[in-house]
Order: sequence, then C-alpha cells, then structure tokens
Amino acid sequence: MAATNLSSTASSGVDELLFRNDSVSLCLLVNRRHRTLRIVDFRAGPTPSKRSFVLSTAKREGVEKIFTLVERDEVPTWTRLGFTREGSIPGFYKRSDAWILGAVVSEMTSRLCTSGDGEEGGEGDDVAASPAVLLAERTIARARRLLREAEGRPLPAIKIAPASGVELRRAVAAAQRAGRALTGFEPFGRDAVRTGYVLSARGGFTLHAAWEMQSCFGNSFLEILCPPRHEAERLATTAAIGALCDRLVEEKAVSTFTFAPADDQELCAALLANGFRRSAVLARHLVVGRARKDAILWAKKLVAPEA
Repeated sequence: MAATNLSSTASSGVDELLFRNDSVSLCLLVNRRHRTLRIVDFRAGPTPSKRSFVLSTAKREGVEKIFTLVERDEVPTWTRLGFTREGSIPGFYKRSDAWILGAVVSEMTSRLCTSGDGEEGGEGDDVAASPAVLLAERTIARARRLLREAEGRPLPAIKIAPASGVELRRAVAAAQRAGRALTGFEPFGRDAVRTGYVLSARGGFTLHAAWEMQSCFGNSFLEILCPPRHEAERLATTAAIGALCDRLVEEKAVSTFTFAPADDQELCAALLANGFRRSAVLARHLVVGRARKDAILWAKKLVAPEA
C-alpha cells in the first residue's frame, strides 16, 4: 500500500513530498527556484520502483535536476539506479563524507541503468571529461590568475549584523529583479534552522548571506545572495566570506560548504582566497536569472571535529 503526502512550504520555496510503500520510503525536497529535487532515502536498495517514482515525480513537478547525499556504502545503490557521482561534501557527517550523486532528468529518462555494482570513487571518476567539469577547471584557472594579480591588495573592513527573515526576503526580491540572485535562501535539508546576516563595507558594499547548520554533525550550508561583479566587490566579498567563516567557528561549526556557478570566476576567486576547495561539480544545478548553470560545490574544514 503506497502513501504520498505533500507538505507545502511556500514561504521557503521548497515542497516536501513523502512516499512510502512496502519497498520504498522516500522524502523528496523540491526546490522550486532551481527546479531541483533532493532525495532523502529511508530504505536502502536499488529497487526499480524507487527509480520510477523519483523520475515520475520529477517530471510531474517540472524538476530538471535530481540528486541525493549518501554515505560511502550507498554509492553503488545509486550508480545502479543511473546516477552519476558528482563529488562529495567533506566532513558532512562529522567524521565521514557525504557523496553526491545526481542526474539531469532529460538525460536520465532516456536510458535504463545497466551498470554493475561499481566501486566508490572521488569526484571526477564518472564525470572527468564532462562539459561541466571542463568549464569548472577553466573558471578555477582564471580565478587563480585573479588572485595572483591582486596579491598584496588589502581587504576592506567588514561589519556584520543579523538580518531578519523580512530583510532577507526583501533583498532576495531585489536581487531577483536584477537577475543576480544565486539563491532565495531555501532550505537545503529537512527541518532546517536558518540564520541570516547582512555584511557591509565602506563604499556602499552590502551583501546578504545565510547558513543552516546541523549541530549533530557540525556541518553548515553557507549561501551568499549575489556574486561580486568586479575587483572591488570581489575583495569585499572575500572579506565578507572570511567574516562569515569566523562566525561559523564561533557557532561550533566543524565544516561548511556552498554552491557557486561554474562560470563565475570572481566568486570562485573569493572562495579560493578563503581556503575553500572544489569538492564536486554538479551538472545543471543552479538557475541564475533566466539561465540554468552548472555548479561547483566548494567546501572548507573550519576546525577539527571533537573526539
């Protein structure tokens, strides 16, 4: 007997779909802005009904990208279901990584999965020659050149203050009208608690940011609303991200991760300058303005986990 429930969270931009029968138990988090679907699987195993339900739901909900986060021993399950290893989030489970497996719906629906058990591997094993990875590599190379050219230039002083939900929503609306919003600060996980900030510097620089944390694991998902457009904004964004990381350490976060468009060299340079490392490349994962874009997942270990 199957049961399906829809928990609509319109104010957050994410809908939670629950599905359960004798062989499948799933929670699907549908991000309306980016048209992505994150799968939370409560019952392991590569059952055909699991794949069929996820794909049929994705098509019904207008989703373009589906993905899941799993521990290492579940990677073969999802590769057998036709998903690609796109990378990992280091330290997501405090002492172990979360592996990201994804699929573009339009590409997945035309092929049945015939792969074998597979073996665990790192980001790039399945997608080393993909257009998304090649684009990310070119962007990172350009970002490193920007850092070399700006070496020795001082970063501005940053002021950081809490931002209310109302303030964040107003900032998102303005960024959307300008076609610059990277996010609407939608939840990444279930029952997420989000903390918002506004950061500013002399010269009129203002940046809205937020994170959600899983205190049981010590990880945090960090988002900034708008990317820098030129060097002055990049230097200020670099300082702002540093201030946010310092605040995360104060909040006892062990690690943090964030998404950035794979073609944004200015934002990539700001993240590299703060010690973030590329840990995944996700095909067609973000919508910025009206454009669908590949994404780089950047991760940083903030402190060593407690024993």
